[in-house]
Amino acid sequence: MQQLDQCSACPGCAEPLEEDDRFCGRCGLSLATVPRPTAETASTAATATARPPQAGVAGPGAPAPPPQSGAPTHQGTPPEPGTPPMAVPPPPAHPPTPAGPPPSTPPPAAVPAPASGPPASAAEPTPTLTGFPLAPPAARESPRDPRTDAPAPAPPQSPPPPPRSASACAVCGTVGSGGDDADGYCEHCGHASPKERDHLEQEMPGVAAVSDRGLRHRRNEDAFTLSVAHLPNAAPAVLAVVCDGVSSSSRPDEASATAAAAARDALVAALPRGVHPPHAVHEALGAAARAVAALADPGRDRGSNAPACTIVGSVVAGEMFTVGWIGDSRAYWVPEDRAAPPARLTEDDSWAAQMVAAGLMTEADAFADPRAHAITGWLGADSEDFDPHTASFMPGEPGVVLVCTDGLWNYAESAADMAKAVPADARQHPLPAAQHLVRHALESGGHDNVTVAVLPFPAAPGRAGSV
Repeated sequence: MQQLDQCSACPGCAEPLEEDDRFCGRCGLSLATVPRPTAETASTAATATARPPQAGVAGPGAPAPPPQSGAPTHQGTPPEPGTPPMAVPPPPAHPPTPAGPPPSTPPPAAVPAPASGPPASAAEPTPTLTGFPLAPPAARESPRDPRTDAPAPAPPQSPPPPPRSASACAVCGTVGSGGDDADGYCEHCGHASPKERDHLEQEMPGVAAVSDRGLRHRRNEDAFTLSVAHLPNAAPAVLAVVCDGVSSSSRPDEASATAAAAARDALVAALPRGVHPPHAVHEALGAAARAVAALADPGRDRGSNAPACTIVGSVVAGEMFTVGWIGDSRAYWVPEDRAAPPARLTEDDSWAAQMVAAGLMTEADAFADPRAHAITGWLGADSEDFDPHTASFMPGEPGVVLVCTDGLWNYAESAADMAKAVPADARQHPLPAAQHLVRHALESGGHDNVTVAVLPFPAAPGRAGSV
């Protein structure tokens, strides 16, 4: 377009102006007080090599880097060295016309930009054009949507994949990130990777327990809970509950965990209220039975037997300990003085025990029969008779109380055999003792899940017997 004498450029954005323009059509700058150049100055501006100055610099005489022709620029604060410039948002197509006379403002200083030199300090106040404050510049340029001239949304960032486990395979011993695949099986030997419940250990003041899946079962259907309650006189009452899921029922692992938790909660609630331990144990067995019965769901079980398990527990409080059970999980007493006789504290709810009690078979013959471990009492919705057993004892010497599933006592059935398997320092170190007993069962065959809890019993001189 021909350069005319009566035309000039906007000092703010270099947009060509007509003689009668009152506002710049691009940036909206008020032109009321901006002097129009003469033909001579207009001609000079058209041929000058220096870029037009930026309007509205902060402070008198402070230079500002002028915009490069055709390139986007920062508004107000100059960019940091090496930072790409931000695009200037387009002005409104029709800027509003002030209702009154244009404000009287002094003309901005037109200072030619130096050929080179540092930009103005970023700490200077943001300049404004008359009637149109500039938005603060962004720190960095971001991609823009060409349809709206707005910053384009950032692409979604995928979360980093979780680190692979570097644990060793329990079967072949392979160590490294390639040991287990996503299906939970070892990529080298094909065996299933250990699950959280395959091996559990816990120790609390006065009690410890260990549970293991064993060597033949695909999952651990045993469960245990430990806790310490306080009697009304503030004396501690240590308790342990061990449950064995019935494998022929549906969800036996869920049944055992539910029963153990329900019995523990009932004991922790009853003992501080002053409920005598034998009565508290009886109530806990009832609470466990109701909790397991509530698991029955024909839709989930699909005609299978309802979830079921056995249970045995013990509470050690003061000079007395109490045991309670349903099924064939057992409790043993092993005195610290190995010269004193040990004892089996429970009687099984099983076919073999009934045959022996009725005098029809000897104990050896009964337990050699394939029907020996068929239980006649259990927790579950299909249990015909709920007959909980409890017994309390006041030994006159220190020792340990063991509560365990048949995965252990299958390899140490008699009280004498169990006492031989218990370490001599079990009362002082209950967790290593429980670990030793589980290892004894695994080394003896590990045909079943195995769980044992060890409760040290303090000495109570001069008191003996049972109540």
